[in-house]
Amino acid sequence: MTRREEKRNLETIPVGSLGLIPMEGCRSLGEKVDYYLVKWRTERESEHKDSLAFSGYQRDTYILEAAVPRFGSGEAKGVIKQSVRGSDLYILVDVANYSLTYSLCGHENHMSPDDHYQDLKRIISAVGGKARRITVIMPYLYESRQHKRTARESLDCALALQEMVNMGVDNIITFDAHDPRVQNAIPLHGFETVQPAYQFIKGLLNHVKNLRLDNDHMMVISPDEGGMSRAIYIANVLGLDMGMFYKRRDYTKIVNGRNPIVAHEFLGSSVEGKDMIIIDDMISSGESVLEVAAALKERRAGRIFVFSTFGLFTAGLDRFDKAYADGTIYRVLTTNLIYQTPELLSREWYIDCDLSKYIAYIIDTLNHDTSISDLLNPVERIQSIVARYHAGELD
Repeated sequence: MTRREEKRNLETIPVGSLGLIPMEGCRSLGEKVDYYLVKWRTERESEHKDSLAFSGYQRDTYILEAAVPRFGSGEAKGVIKQSVRGSDLYILVDVANYSLTYSLCGHENHMSPDDHYQDLKRIISAVGGKARRITVIMPYLYESRQHKRTARESLDCALALQEMVNMGVDNIITFDAHDPRVQNAIPLHGFETVQPAYQFIKGLLNHVKNLRLDNDHMMVISPDEGGMSRAIYIANVLGLDMGMFYKRRDYTKIVNGRNPIVAHEFLGSSVEGKDMIIIDDMISSGESVLEVAAALKERRAGRIFVFSTFGLFTAGLDRFDKAYADGTIYRVLTTNLIYQTPELLSREWYIDCDLSKYIAYIIDTLNHDTSISDLLNPVERIQSIVARYHAGELD
């Protein structure tokens, strides 16, 4: 990618002094984001840099010290150890980081999404209305899978969004929301769901050398009807054909709260001999995406690449190891937006897509109150990196 920070003409007055609060589960991602912000703002030439409006613009770090200490009973409180008065605050939270633990009456408890969300609210509460603006960057949207009613049941995602804006949050930025229509719960506040399409394509092109990106040699697959828009976007930008599976369910019974899948039925042209890109928002247990990959292999597909924004791998990595060993999948690409285990990062079949630079661009631009629409639509960047790949310019 060309050095876009040189092109981003951020001369406008910042909304307020930039403050970054990465929650404990998001610490490593927050530190990477901070690295880029410090670097760019040190290098950026601006005639206004010394004016009062740009006070605190250049700093060694934008991370504000915050903590959520717990009592022996498991209860907690949010503490911000620096002044936030007049700041433009960006709070990063990873609700899917189960690696963190806390003590509950002598027992070790792993933190659930509920615990992370509660800690986020504690930090927002600790701000006490003193910040100029609060933006929550929550890559994996809390309760996003509980986004609609199919029976008499709770609407957890909508409740969480409303709760955050009622506490004073101005903007919520998430990645690849399970259903973007949840923003209807807060129609008068900022809500952006960002697609990491460019980072997936960049990760693929940087790690796999002999790809042929045309209709005769590659296809994009949606594993279900819900993810069609993702697959259509990638297929259109790369100029590829698209196919999809739909899940045939048995509506006469309910297992673990849902109707069991009987079969994955394929709709699309021949996949024989072609490389496949299966794209989805998350890998939970991985069962569904591996069944789709196996069904494509039965139809004599070539190499299978899986793009998934969130790699939860709730059932472990064994089934992916097996699928890689028997040739069902070739590579799996997920992002560093949520916690990744050291075991996952060490796997030969795994490609890590780093989103820290992208998040830093978004924060830097928003702090200047400038449009991020060009960042949200990466068509030009995708076409540029594909052209460089064909010209043999990538490392």
